[in-house]
Amino acid sequence: MSPRPVRSRKISNPPIISGFKPYGNRKTIGDTGTVFLHIEEYEAIRLCDYNMLNHYQASEAMDISRPTLTRIYARARQKIAEALVLGKQIIIEGGKIYFDSDWFLCSSCGCYFNNPEKREEIKECPLCKSTNISNYDPEHDIPEESMLRCNDLCICTNCGYEQPHLFGCPCKEEICPKCHHNMIRKGTLNIRNL
Repeated sequence: MSPRPVRSRKISNPPIISGFKPYGNRKTIGDTGTVFLHIEEYEAIRLCDYNMLNHYQASEAMDISRPTLTRIYARARQKIAEALVLGKQIIIEGGKIYFDSDWFLCSSCGCYFNNPEKREEIKECPLCKSTNISNYDPEHDIPEESMLRCNDLCICTNCGYEQPHLFGCPCKEEICPKCHHNMIRKGTLNIRNL
C-alpha cells in the first residue's frame, strides 16, 4: 500500500535568508555538518514563534490541519536545537510548498496574472510585455455588479434592444426597458425562428 500523498503547504513569503552558519567553534576544526530546514518548517517557526500565532491559527495560514502543523513545528524545533547544540550549519530550502502569490493587473491589455515565483520581481505583462502593471486585489478592486455579469447578452425580440446578461437571472424574466416585452438570450434567437 502506498503512503498518502503529501498536501502542499501554503507559504506567505520566501525566507529572506537561505541559512545560518556557526562561528567561533573552538572544539572542532573543519566541517561540523549541515541541518536542512524545509521552507514549511521555517514558516511554522515564523508563524508560531515570531508572529505568536497559536497552532490552530498557524495551520489555517498554511492551509493544513492543526496536527500536521504540530508535527512540522516539532520537527523544525528539533532541527534548530541540533544545529545550535552541535554547531551545525542551517540551510533553509525544499519541501512541498506553494507561495501565496500576489496578483497583478496590466493596464494596457487588461490581463490578470500572478507571480508564483516570489523571488523574481515582475517587470512586464506576460501577455503584451507592457510595463504598465499594478498590484491587483480581487476582493477590493472588482465592483459587485460586474461580478454578476457574464459575456452573454439578453435581447428583446420586439425592438432588438440588447443588455448584458445578469448571472443567475434567467433572460426570460428580464423586461425590456424600452418596449416592456420579455427578453431572451441572444444566441437562442435563431433557434426560435426556425
